[in-house]
Amino acid sequence: MARRVRREASFFSLSFLDVMSCGLGAVVLLFLIIKHNADAKVTETPVDDLRSEVVLLEEEIDTGQQDLAKLRNTLSDLDDQLATAQGLARRIMDSISAEKEQTAEVKPASEAEELDRLKREIVRLETERQKLLTEENQTGANIRRHAGEGNRAYITGLRLGGRRILILLDASGSMLDRTIVNILRIRNMRDERKRLASKWQSAVATVDWLTARLPLDSQYQIYTFNTRTAAALPDTLGRWLAVKDKPQITRAVEQLRTLVPEGGTNMEQVFRAAREMSPPPDNIILITDGLPTQDNRGGSGNVTGKQRLQFFSNALKQLPTGVPVNVILEPLEGDPDAPTAFWQLAQATDGSYMSPTGDWP
Repeated sequence: MARRVRREASFFSLSFLDVMSCGLGAVVLLFLIIKHNADAKVTETPVDDLRSEVVLLEEEIDTGQQDLAKLRNTLSDLDDQLATAQGLARRIMDSISAEKEQTAEVKPASEAEELDRLKREIVRLETERQKLLTEENQTGANIRRHAGEGNRAYITGLRLGGRRILILLDASGSMLDRTIVNILRIRNMRDERKRLASKWQSAVATVDWLTARLPLDSQYQIYTFNTRTAAALPDTLGRWLAVKDKPQITRAVEQLRTLVPEGGTNMEQVFRAAREMSPPPDNIILITDGLPTQDNRGGSGNVTGKQRLQFFSNALKQLPTGVPVNVILEPLEGDPDAPTAFWQLAQATDGSYMSPTGDWP
């Protein structure tokens, strides 16, 4: 039997080398894989940054385009404003040129022409002055003076003209005051106190003012009325008086200051007296404070508003036809129909109507 030959053990056998080779290959492969991943990561990072920068640049471009559009719009508005300003400037320049042309046309050719023009203007003004003086001399304003505290400018609405002017002054008890209570209170006082009643003094001052402004070449008469009719100058009833007679007018007004307002109001009687004057008046000025309280058939006492309107209607039938009636209505409570009735009278006769303030005349 053959004897087996014993081999010695060796660490560098083929199997060992295979294992080592495989291990070395695995290490190399692992190294390659790790190296590749590292290179990939290093390569990927700059691409992300570039994308971000691209996005930012795109946003900046959009913002810039928007700003550019705004600037273009602003520039367009400025162009419009500039065009408007230029047009306005042209219009102003044209206006200045036109004004200069007009000024050149108005400018006198010489100092001599300007002097002639001023002389003609002086002559015209002097003519107007003489005309105004002539008109002033035709009124009683230069004959008598009336002093008062009120503003009388608005009285020019009254028609003071005419050849024969009749002034009718209400002298009834209601002329003592504007309130019923005060009328009853003053009525029981002495005559001196009644004459000093503010409402009566205002009515007399109105007559004084009117007579100071009557046309100089006209005639006048003053009648007072309550339950009866009387002339301010007792001996002149039914006669016309001359405005030129200043002392006579003064006496008539002073006589009114001595009267005591009392009794009721009868307009029918005084209107009949006006109609019976010969020649008839061509202007009537009526100073009163309300509708009549009686007529020729009676009345006074407690009368209703309807009755007073009927008394007034009866009185109107006695007025001379075609004569304007100018009404000065003093205030009085408790007679609401009076303003309307007297306004209608003034309108129907082509006269005027007014209700004076407390400080007039």
